[in-house]
Amino acid sequence: MSEAPDPEVVELATKIFDLARQGQTEALMAYVDAGVPANLTNDRGDSLVMLAAYHGHADAVRALLARGAAADQINDRGQTPLAGAVFKGETEVIKALLEGGADPAAGTPSAADTARMFGKTELLELFGAH
Repeated sequence: MSEAPDPEVVELATKIFDLARQGQTEALMAYVDAGVPANLTNDRGDSLVMLAAYHGHADAVRALLARGAAADQINDRGQTPLAGAVFKGETEVIKALLEGGADPAAGTPSAADTARMFGKTELLELFGAH
């Protein structure tokens, strides 16, 4: 049996995940630079990169990747940040993830499969260029 998490730790983690969702890059990086893991995940396996990517915050994605966050960290549903960005149509985030080494074939469905599903041929061409 595990102990219940410290409410203060849960509150802090919630704040950090919210910063990623809101694209508050400077504040988020202050926490990461102070020791919060760049690959921190929530209870659904969504990383900070996933949350920033899904909500369209390319600057936050770039900053997290520059601090060692994984571009392809898969969540509990088998999704990658790149597939989420494709689904949301976030072109700048897609470019940031590709520049950070994201694999369009990773995850289920993959970013490439998601692009095909939604007829986004321009993204398939972009993936081919990387």
